[in-house]
Amino acid sequence: MDTPTGPHVVRAGEGDVTGEPGFLDRYLLESAASSGRIALVEHVLGPKMLAAPMHRHSREDEYSYVLTGTLAVIEEGIEITATAGDLVSKPRGRWHTFWNAGDDELRVLEIIVPGGVEAMFRRLAEPGGEYSPDTLPALAAEYGAEVDFEATMPLVERHGLLF
Repeated sequence: MDTPTGPHVVRAGEGDVTGEPGFLDRYLLESAASSGRIALVEHVLGPKMLAAPMHRHSREDEYSYVLTGTLAVIEEGIEITATAGDLVSKPRGRWHTFWNAGDDELRVLEIIVPGGVEAMFRRLAEPGGEYSPDTLPALAAEYGAEVDFEATMPLVERHGLLF
């Protein structure tokens, strides 16, 4: 998407979508459209779905605004939950992940500053893209991120998460 020269509206139901039912990403504003300053991605997660393995970013801060459902976040070992209307910040350099802690669909607006890591989300949704311990560390490193599968699995087991 090119940088808009005037008002631009992404209407409900519009925007490029990747993933599959239970784990969808809708790209509302990618970094290319904001000269790299910001990206906005709506994550739609089914019940008990983990969004990603434990990870940390070196380049961007993330802010999760809960649209519907119950978001659970672990950051640096501290677990919290947030519901519709709540905003959770996940600063760069801190280990974190998030999941749908409820029995209903979770919709979260992910605000990424600066933008860029949303391109990795797209690559993971391509055929052959996966959250594999064999391939994800190298892919994450391309985007200045690290993943920790060892720290992820106890979280998956403790909360009965799908991953």
